[in-house]
Amino acid sequence: MTLQMNWSRATTLLQRLGSVIGLVLLFIVLSVMSPDFLTTGNLLTVLRQVSINALIAFGMTFVILAGGIDLSVGAILAFTGAITAGLMAAGHGMVLSIGAGLGLGLILGMINGVLVSWGRVAPFIATLGTLTLLRGLTLSYTQGSPIPVSNPGFALIGGGYVANLVPLPVIWMFIAFAVCGFLLRGTVFGRHVVAIGGNEEAARLSGVRIAPMKLAIYGLSGLLSAFAGIVLTSRLYSAQATAGAGYELDAIAAVVLGGTSLAGGRGWLFGTLIGALLIGFLNNGLNLLGVSSFYQQVVKGIVILIAVLLDRRQ
Repeated sequence: MTLQMNWSRATTLLQRLGSVIGLVLLFIVLSVMSPDFLTTGNLLTVLRQVSINALIAFGMTFVILAGGIDLSVGAILAFTGAITAGLMAAGHGMVLSIGAGLGLGLILGMINGVLVSWGRVAPFIATLGTLTLLRGLTLSYTQGSPIPVSNPGFALIGGGYVANLVPLPVIWMFIAFAVCGFLLRGTVFGRHVVAIGGNEEAARLSGVRIAPMKLAIYGLSGLLSAFAGIVLTSRLYSAQATAGAGYELDAIAAVVLGGTSLAGGRGWLFGTLIGALLIGFLNNGLNLLGVSSFYQQVVKGIVILIAVLLDRRQ
């Protein structure tokens, strides 16, 4: 029995380290194949690009750990970014506009939670519906045109640097990672998230209030998506009606590549960060090597399929 438990722990550890080993191997291969890869400028550029996906993926980790899925994160990003930019263009202050954007993201996420918990709609269907709804609302609000933002203070959120070197979005990413990591590992909330994903009925019988928990989990996902939308809007100096398209798939891919089970109840936030970095550096490496964007999608799809198959093997 002891030998079996040790083998199980060793297998779990190896599975968790798989994404880290993959990232190290990717670094070695790309460093050899492209002299431009391992430069400070290139690495920081990739980290800045990865930060948006990572912010969304952190929220997605909580949702998947609880046994759900959230397809609306990209649409929430676009809609809240447009509302924030629209309020600022109308003359409202930066703090009020950002607060409204974040609050709206939280509410939209909680609506997903209501649909899933009290409405008993499958998470895939519920969030697919809100994705479509929010895409339509964003196009209607923006009339399909970008909303420019000229506030210099707001531009710093996504375009500023620390010590003229490290992009601010990278700092936001690591702050969000620290906060979410504490929520997951250091609080009762995090333990309940894992318990719900492991066995929802057992968690309910143990006293976990399932419906309010799902409300909070999807609300957190919406809040982080809204923050990612504000950072992206700031970086681009405008809100784009089509922003965030496909981001939900990249976020799910980062979570799965990081070792979190799609069945819920098992995973870690550090793995999600590694998964997001893996996707970002893979895209960057393929660009540096001059690989066609068509084949880049093929390569990324193969990597994700391998990760899903490994997850199913567990």
